[in-house]
Amino acid sequence: YQWRHTKETRLSEFNQTEVETMLGSYTKVLFVRDPFQRLIATFLQGMGSSPSFSSFVQDVLDSVTRNTTSVAWKPLVSLCRPCLVQYDYVVMFGFQRQELGHLLRRAGLPVDNLLPKFTDTQVLWTYRWLSEQMFSELSVQQKKQLSRFYRWDLAAFPFSSSFLSD
Repeated sequence: YQWRHTKETRLSEFNQTEVETMLGSYTKVLFVRDPFQRLIATFLQGMGSSPSFSSFVQDVLDSVTRNTTSVAWKPLVSLCRPCLVQYDYVVMFGFQRQELGHLLRRAGLPVDNLLPKFTDTQVLWTYRWLSEQMFSELSVQQKKQLSRFYRWDLAAFPFSSSFLSD
């Protein structure tokens, strides 16, 4: 299907047989991150114009109501379709060094030269601390709405320590 396969071609433009053939020929890797941590990262990167995390979350929730949700905080299951695509690997944020090392070894590539020096434990600790601080800024209603909005991500992936799964 090389003649139809360009950067701009969306998977939905192919028929079911073409999709199955293409996906069967690739190693499919899905990188996932706790949805609450994705919201924090988006806020910290300044992608929202809100002065506080609570008002940013309210903007996100309002965009859900208006059906204008940004890809930056859209649920992963709606973006990556893990129920339809059989991913070969699912890599959780916070375990990149371990998981990427495994993937590189499976591909026959030298791990030591290609892997950056990740500090997974420091990243996990920092996001845990940030999550505690920012979660405490939210109203009970905002917490419930976020949990509902991300319910399918929380069901599909093992985000056992997510603040939204409580």
